[in-house]
Amino acid sequence: MTSTPYFEAIQLIERLHRYFLDVLKVELDKRNIQDINNVQSMILYNVGDEEMTVGELTIRGYYLGSNVSYNVKKMVENGYLLQERSIHDKRSIRVKLSEKGLELKTMISEMFVRHESMIEGTEINDERLKELNATLTMLERFWSQQTNFSGGF
Repeated sequence: MTSTPYFEAIQLIERLHRYFLDVLKVELDKRNIQDINNVQSMILYNVGDEEMTVGELTIRGYYLGSNVSYNVKKMVENGYLLQERSIHDKRSIRVKLSEKGLELKTMISEMFVRHESMIEGTEINDERLKELNATLTMLERFWSQQTNFSGGF
């Protein structure tokens, strides 16, 4: 297949995702944090200061449901998340960050701030990032539309 800008964008998005997870893994390794992985750390970061169900986390974080359930279980076991049954729906389990989870979220936030300061003065300026974000948002919308197959062509 001849490489097109669309296909190159797909490949780049995949590579960037892997690189970012590698960056996060290095950050965890530097601090000798071995009881949580990079993917779990991003799930934790996306929980943030909120309390939510695993289903809400799946919707907001775009994670696969079975993976989120497994990862949430591991984060509860390792003390990063607290879970409790919803008072309104006993089938629903709500999660929130524990003190240990809040500390890791703070570390990740500090990493983002450090990266932003390192980007200053490079060709990666706010205007370019805003353009990139707008393009990625349009691509997200396009892909979302493709998953809502209505039977017509």
